Amino acid sequence: MLTRMTQRIIAAPKLVLTLTVVVLALCGAYGLGAADKMLAGGYEDPGAESSHARDVLADEFAQGGMQFVIKLDARPGTDATTDPQVIAARDEILAILDGKATATGGYVEQPILTVWNSPNLAGELLSTDRSSTQIVTAISGGDEHAPANAKELADLIGSERHGVRIQTGGMALVYGDINAQTTKDLAIAEAIAIPISFLLLIVVFGGVVAAALPVLVGGAAIVGTLALLRLIAGFADVSIFALNLTTAMGLALAIDYTLLIVTRYREEVDGGLDRRAAIVRTLDTAGRTVAFSAVTVALSLAALAIFPMYFLRSFAYAGVGVVIVALIAALVITPALLVLLGDRIDSLDVRKAFRRLRSRGSRPSGDPSGSSNSPSGSSSGVETTPAIEDTGWYRMAQAVLRRAVPVAIVVPVFLLVLGAPFLSLKFGFPDERVLPKDAAVHSMADETRAEYTQTPGGTAVAVVEGGVRADQIARYAADLSKVDDVTAVTSPVGTFVHGRQVAPSDPRDSRNGVALLNVSSSLEPMGDAGQDQVVALRAVRKPDGATVSFTGFAAMNHDVVDAMFRYLPWVLIIIAVATYVLLFLFTGSVFLPLKALVLNVLSLSATFGAMVWIFQEGHLGGFDTTPQGYLVATMPILMFCIAFGLSMDYEVFLLGRIREEWLKSDRTKAANDHAVAVGLARTGRVVTAAALLMAIVFAGIAASEVSFMRMFGVGLTLAVLMDASIIRMLLVPAFMRLAGLWNWWAPPPLRRLHDRVGLTEE
Repeated sequence: MLTRMTQRIIAAPKLVLTLTVVVLALCGAYGLGAADKMLAGGYEDPGAESSHARDVLADEFAQGGMQFVIKLDARPGTDATTDPQVIAARDEILAILDGKATATGGYVEQPILTVWNSPNLAGELLSTDRSSTQIVTAISGGDEHAPANAKELADLIGSERHGVRIQTGGMALVYGDINAQTTKDLAIAEAIAIPISFLLLIVVFGGVVAAALPVLVGGAAIVGTLALLRLIAGFADVSIFALNLTTAMGLALAIDYTLLIVTRYREEVDGGLDRRAAIVRTLDTAGRTVAFSAVTVALSLAALAIFPMYFLRSFAYAGVGVVIVALIAALVITPALLVLLGDRIDSLDVRKAFRRLRSRGSRPSGDPSGSSNSPSGSSSGVETTPAIEDTGWYRMAQAVLRRAVPVAIVVPVFLLVLGAPFLSLKFGFPDERVLPKDAAVHSMADETRAEYTQTPGGTAVAVVEGGVRADQIARYAADLSKVDDVTAVTSPVGTFVHGRQVAPSDPRDSRNGVALLNVSSSLEPMGDAGQDQVVALRAVRKPDGATVSFTGFAAMNHDVVDAMFRYLPWVLIIIAVATYVLLFLFTGSVFLPLKALVLNVLSLSATFGAMVWIFQEGHLGGFDTTPQGYLVATMPILMFCIAFGLSMDYEVFLLGRIREEWLKSDRTKAANDHAVAVGLARTGRVVTAAALLMAIVFAGIAASEVSFMRMFGVGLTLAVLMDASIIRMLLVPAFMRLAGLWNWWAPPPLRRLHDRVGLTEE
């Protein structure tokens, strides 16, 4: 099928390219507004207890929106609760909030908490020196509209009133700032990655014209995927961060695929085939490898769709989409351009200029012509391609094969040592600390942590359903207030501290058989103690016949981490089984897929160990980010799926050439070693160059000012480089040498199955 498709493409290349341009123009016009349809949230599990509680708050109490905090700073030494300037500023701010209240068609939810109407919340609403106070409310509109609503409200409130400094913060503004920062970072990443990649592509491909191929294919992949994402965003939530993956993967896969195709095409031309026959042969061999590799990568990313959080599901949409579009673009655009360009594919070849300079520098004295009397001289201008056994890659492979045992022992131990910090991995929820340190919401939160005994984010809300009696509510609220580090519990029947009622009830906290209990805590909600407190609160005996659901930052974080661990085993099983089956179909071996899985786990453990050491524990300055003591829960899983898929990309490239040599051999142990060395020699340059170029693409993301995206870029850069060097060049040949003929073994039934349905390059 691939052969027939290629023959039709090269029979009418101009028509194919014209249709491609038209399709891409339409996709570009449609996908141009994709970013406007995307959201900055998506970390919560919609089926979790905390999400249910939030939905009840929205339906019954018109609450549950994103938190919005206003901080008013009086002059030092002044009591903010009595200062006339603060009170004047407060009154104006409350008037603005009332004007935007949901009851009048706005987006500001009740209650609006201040130290004046909620003195029992002084720990989170009044600073320890009383010179600063906070007004806390929530913004409706969900992930789609709340950030914009919060930005509008912050602009209305301003930064100063009556000489009082005013700051605004909360998750509504955090999400908006993340969205805006991501858009800026994406432009910076492209400005870094594309020019540098193109310069290196000129060196790798040997010419400006050939180097333009992956850029064109990558551009097509990005444009096509953006249109797909906008289409999906019309009926499903899609994260704004999917754009980063689209850009990075589109360019990276285009480089991988076109580099493999063009390298094989040049081999076939050098082998004596005319250019059209070489194109057909290339797509029938390297094209099959590219298609198989794309399926492997797509399956790894598709597994993310299992998670209920739309942040991760968005990467499944973007990942699978960009892989498919990049594959189609590589298999359609590349052969069409190769047949149209012909010999001009090697135009503007920089290698010739380098060779001429080197030749001039090596001329013997007294012989200005540079001619040679040697029979093998190159005065005729004819270049000879060295035998594969004479290349440095082959000699390096042989050196590794001779030292297979020490390499197979020392390198895995080294990787395990690097991965040791991964054992202390902690998951958490993103907050304002993911933004740059000088971001307004970040600096305000830092001040709050320093000046207040507790932050507004420490408050949990217990939603009690079932029409529970007042005395049961009172008993339950009193029990909750006895939990360690709980400062107060407000309920429809009163406010409780350490088991005793200290203030009257608030009738607004009960309606339609549902009661709200607000639990204030002195603990950091994202810390270990805050998470333990959620468990303790949920363990308190509930009123008979009641259903109780907790929400708030700490509860949401706990539920997100729980969902990660609940779905993660299924994701790992699906990826492992799918990869094993695909590699068996590709190689016909039951050992090589297992070897690939083990080596990938070794490589990724070292990468994740580095991520914990840098971004969780804060070594190396956290790469200029603010360590939170945990990693954003969704990122390690996302990085695993992407890095695993990309590592299998290189595995397929390498095994394809090794198997090709093996099938030509006499099937002896010596033939196995020779096939491994030849396969490494033929793919070493391609894999190394592709990895370097892909690392540059991901390094562009590492320039992001959002900390978890910086971790994403740094982690994938390390993973790609480590996989292409330590794994492919050291461990693969060492393990294949030790396995010997077992590399190609399969039970007879599986061997017969592979003979019938196996996927091969030859």
